[in-house]
Amino acid sequence: MRIALFTPFAVSAVLALMAPSAARKLRPFLASWLLALAAVVAGAGWAAALGMLGFTLIDRFPDLAAEGGWSSGELAEHMPVGWPVAAVCALTLVACAGALAVAVYRRGRLLLVARRHSRALAPGREIEVVDDAEPDAYALPGSPGRIVVTSGMLRALDKDERGALIAHERTHLRHRHHVFLLVFHLAGAVNPLLRPVERAGAFALERWADEEAAVAVGDRPLVARAVARAALAAGRRPRHGLAVTGGPVPQRVQALLAPPPPSRRYLVVAHVALMAVCGISLILSAQDMDHLFDMAAPGHLSVSTRHHVTDPDGHRLSDGGRHVAAAAGHPTRD
Repeated sequence: MRIALFTPFAVSAVLALMAPSAARKLRPFLASWLLALAAVVAGAGWAAALGMLGFTLIDRFPDLAAEGGWSSGELAEHMPVGWPVAAVCALTLVACAGALAVAVYRRGRLLLVARRHSRALAPGREIEVVDDAEPDAYALPGSPGRIVVTSGMLRALDKDERGALIAHERTHLRHRHHVFLLVFHLAGAVNPLLRPVERAGAFALERWADEEAAVAVGDRPLVARAVARAALAAGRRPRHGLAVTGGPVPQRVQALLAPPPPSRRYLVVAHVALMAVCGISLILSAQDMDHLFDMAAPGHLSVSTRHHVTDPDGHRLSDGGRHVAAAAGHPTRD
C-alpha cells in the first residue's frame, strides 16, 4: 500500500525530467497533447495521493473517527504512514489547493482581458493592424479569436515574413493553444513538480505553430527567419496573448532549420506507461484504503482481537471448528 500511495509523486518527478526531451524530440502537436494529458493525470494523481495520506490523520481524532463509524485504535494499528507524514501531506494539499485557486483567478482575469481586448477591435476582421511603432504581434483568444499586429512589426518584416508570422498566429487560434496553456499552468499550480512540464508544454505549442506555419508557406528557413527577426524587433508582449516571439527562440529557429522531427515511439510509450502506472497505483491505493477503513468499522474484528477456542488436547480451533467439536460431543474451552 505504501508503494502505491507514493507512486504518483515518483511519476511526477520522472515526468518533469522527461518533459523537456519530449518537447524537443517529438512532433510538436503530439508533444503538446501528450504533455497536456500527462500533466492532468500527474496533477490529479498528486492531489489524490496527498488527500488519501492526509485523511489518515483521522485516527488522531477519536471523536471524528467515531462519527464515521471507525475505531481510531484499529485505524492507528494499520495506518500506512505515521501521523507527522500525514500532517505534512494534509498541509501540502491545502497549500496546493490555495495555489490552484489563485492560478484560476489570475488566468481567468487574463482570459477576460483578452476577450475584452478582442471585442474592442473593429468587428469582422481576423487581423487588426494597430498604429504603434513598437514591433509586436500576438493572437487574442476569443469568439472568434483575433490577430493583432502593430505597424512597427510590419515594417520590421518583409512581405513573405509577414505571411509566415500570420500563419503562426493562426495556428495558435485554430488549435486553441490558450486552453493547452491553461491546463499546463493549472497542473503546475497544483503540483510544483510539474513546473518543467509547463515550460516544456509552452515550448511545444510554439513549435507546433512554427511547423504549421512552415507547411502553410512551404518554406522552413523563411519561418525561421521570420521568428528570429520578430523576436529581435519585438518588445514585451501582452500576457494575455500568444506571440510568435514566445519560448526559447534560438531553439525554435534551430529546429526550423533542421528537417521535421521524426516519430519517436519510445517516448510516446514511456509517457503512456507513466500515466498508466499513476492511474493503476491510485486504484490500488483507493482499494487498500477502503479495506483499511472497513476493518476499522464496528462489527469487523481483526485477527488479533478474535476469541480463540481450543479442543481437549489444547489445539486452537476456529469458530467453525468449535461448532464441529460441540456437535461431536467434545468439550471446548475459551
